[in-house]
Amino acid sequence: MKLRDLLKHLHDHGCEFLREGGNHSVYVNRATRKSSSLPRHREINDFLVNKICKDLEIPRP
Repeated sequence: MKLRDLLKHLHDHGCEFLREGGNHSVYVNRATRKSSSLPRHREINDFLVNKICKDLEIPRP
């Protein structure tokens, strides 16, 4: 999945950018008080996309 498509999906479900890490960006879902880190690659593996959505407690794309 493309990074921009994942970011749009996260924002559509109420997730917000929290901070930049060394090689990752951290996003948080304030409604569920959960956070997850996203690698800064153009293409993200589908297994990782599913894990990020599960961590943030939002539906999978």
